[in-house]
Amino acid sequence: MSLKQPSGVRQSHTARSILFILAYSRIIGAVKIPPHLAHLPSPPPAAQAISDRLIRVIRDEIHTGGGWLSFARFMELALYAPGLGYYSAGSRKLGPAGDFVTAPELSPLFGRCLARQLAELIKRGFTDILEIGAGAGALAADLLKELATLGCPPRNYFILEISADLRQRQGECLAARAPQQAAKVQWLDVLPAQFSGIIIGNEVLDAMPAHLIRTRGGAIEESGVTAAAGADDAAFGRAYRPAAGALLAAARKLQLPDDYETEIHLAAQALVGSLGRILRRGVFLFIDYGFPAHEYYHPQRAHGTLMCHYRHHAHADPLCMIGLQDITAHVDFSAINAAGAAAGLDLLGYATQAQFLINCGITDILGATPAADARAYALLAAQAQTLLSPAEMGELFKVIALGRDVSQPLCGFRSGDKSHTL
Repeated sequence: MSLKQPSGVRQSHTARSILFILAYSRIIGAVKIPPHLAHLPSPPPAAQAISDRLIRVIRDEIHTGGGWLSFARFMELALYAPGLGYYSAGSRKLGPAGDFVTAPELSPLFGRCLARQLAELIKRGFTDILEIGAGAGALAADLLKELATLGCPPRNYFILEISADLRQRQGECLAARAPQQAAKVQWLDVLPAQFSGIIIGNEVLDAMPAHLIRTRGGAIEESGVTAAAGADDAAFGRAYRPAAGALLAAARKLQLPDDYETEIHLAAQALVGSLGRILRRGVFLFIDYGFPAHEYYHPQRAHGTLMCHYRHHAHADPLCMIGLQDITAHVDFSAINAAGAAAGLDLLGYATQAQFLINCGITDILGATPAADARAYALLAAQAQTLLSPAEMGELFKVIALGRDVSQPLCGFRSGDKSHTL
């Protein structure tokens, strides 16, 4: 079982990000994968058929665009094409039967700790919660149960979810795990015109379509996807064009060295800007893996952070298993903070996940587990280890809080706040 994260920081000698394989030699039905990924499990026929349809959609768009498609658009289609993309089709994504495990799926400790931060804010009058991309619904269920236990239930709990399949699974999860609170949940198709309250997003930003760039000979180029000519309609390749517009401007600000490849998260920044425009009063919290800019664009990270996840296997080739695997990139939290500032938001805190969970009482929750129930305590302790350990999720995952009209400090950042690093 794997977490939705790479195993540690990928240095230049091991990084294989964005190595697009142009010649494939192993076929699983119509899905081709490169030889170094031959260990990946075969997709079932129904999933393969969806992938084949998505491949045709992407090829058609490449041809319409003159033979080249930006990687950001490719990633958007691979993940979100209606009815076909990874998050839009019906295969199971999370948990042991899926492709990766997120913190809420791993342990209820995550939601119970986060609930303590939300309870503090609810007491201050921020009584509505909006969760963006609620996965299978585990976090919503844990939050609603714990907030009820703490005597701080939200007035409303909204979930913004574009996937009909995930909406159904979220509803089933809530009915099974939080039946008394499930009626509070309302699903949204789009962001509301305005919102006051708390907005949360767990592992949302990493799955936003990212642009890929490289520096070569003093020039900045954007990576795109091409389709191989001929009968092999599953083969995609990589090509470059000069970067332009907002992408070029963002890349120039980074002052990257030559022969450097990386991601720029224009879509994630745009999401933060949109949230800032609708937020009249309140806080939003993003939990994800990533770094501040000076670490993200370090010279030793010269091949970027792009990763793919399929059946608990992590690899760095996004041009295979189209629509069947997750594609992610680490979050540049400095850029997220800058996008919030541009939208008039205040930075309220930035900390590692481990520090945030400790500040929110994870040790108190463990301590309240009856000592006589050794099995339950051992299970929770093992889960806490994964959430807190620097070798697991504790250091790589971060929590950032941005807000408007919030005057008092947040308990999740009372110690170990690293806002100065952004």
